Order: sequence, then C-alpha cells, then structure tokens
Amino acid sequence: MSKTSRTVITMPDKAKRGEIIEIRAIAQHDMETGFRYDQNGKRIPRDIIRSFTCSYGGVEVFKADFYPGVGANPMVIFSTIATESGTLQFEWTGDDGYEALNQAQITVT
Repeated sequence: MSKTSRTVITMPDKAKRGEIIEIRAIAQHDMETGFRYDQNGKRIPRDIIRSFTCSYGGVEVFKADFYPGVGANPMVIFSTIATESGTLQFEWTGDDGYEALNQAQITVT
C-alpha cells in the first residue's frame, strides 16, 4: 500500500553564492509507534516515516533517520550553502510503502 501526505518546504528562493541558507521541511503524517494497542487489545502496527533526504543539484546534502519516538508531522530544520541555481529535492520514506516527494527552486547570484 502506498500512502502520500502533504509536505511543506520553507526556504529562500534567492541567495548569494556561498551564503548559508536555512531550510525547513515538514511532512504531515500521523505517526504510530507500534507500541500501542487498540480497544480490543490488538497491537496497532507501526507506521512511521523512516528517513528524510535532501539533494541539491543531484548531490545529497542532508539525511535523517527517524525512529518510533518521533512525533506526528515531523519538521526538519537544517542549513546548506548556496552554491548554484537549481533544484532541491526532498524525499520522505516510511513504513507500509509511504513516500512523499517535493522540490524547490533556488536562484543563486
């Protein structure tokens, strides 16, 4: 089963070459740790985002792995250096076929 969710990226659309830029990425996802039980005593299966990756111009610039302790709708805040105009690609993957992709453009002067 493949699930998708809404993702939001906040970052500058323009920067000077060599400038450090801050990027905020969030995926709306109701995380389930796999440690809870339903009203009938049956364990609720784990359903979490497992990893997040950001690539800039085809080069991975940030990666994070998530574990059951991460809350719903995880937000990742990180920075990178503006080197060239181009596309940043953001990818979230998780349990039960979950995947979400997003892209943002930056113009570097």
